[in-house]
Amino acid sequence: MLMRGHLGGHGPRVLGLSPISGSLLKKLNLSRSPHHLVMTSSHLMASSLPLQMLTALLSSSLAFLGALICFITSGVALKDGPFCMFDVSSFNQTQAWKYGYPFQDLHNRNYLYDHSLWNSVCLEPSKAVIWHVSFFSTLLCISLLQILLVVIHFINSFLGLFCSLCEK
Repeated sequence: MLMRGHLGGHGPRVLGLSPISGSLLKKLNLSRSPHHLVMTSSHLMASSLPLQMLTALLSSSLAFLGALICFITSGVALKDGPFCMFDVSSFNQTQAWKYGYPFQDLHNRNYLYDHSLWNSVCLEPSKAVIWHVSFFSTLLCISLLQILLVVIHFINSFLGLFCSLCEK
């Protein structure tokens, strides 16, 4: 039926059109050539494909930048340790507590590997080191996964852009 130019009640639905646009096609006498409709939509799709791929490349670049910032920030936060209240008397022989980064001054030990420091150095908030390490380790892993997915998407978009330009 469609090949002979007759659009029945199901014709517009087969072409992906609503009943209203199907009746509009009949009034405009465009129902005679369904191939014209398909050629026009494929032509529009082919001409907008490089623009879509360029947009995908731009969004991939922005996502990569965001994932990289998250990765660097999480790495630096893990290296510096949590911001908490700690006893300064162990460092300079006076009884004083202050807020700061107590693990920055430990040059000979790494707090990430020495679990005995996790509950003994930070006095307040409680379990600050455990929360800090688990939170920023999770962010670090998620940003690594995001970087991997963005690189795959970037390669896919680049190949899509390159192949769409080669077809012309």
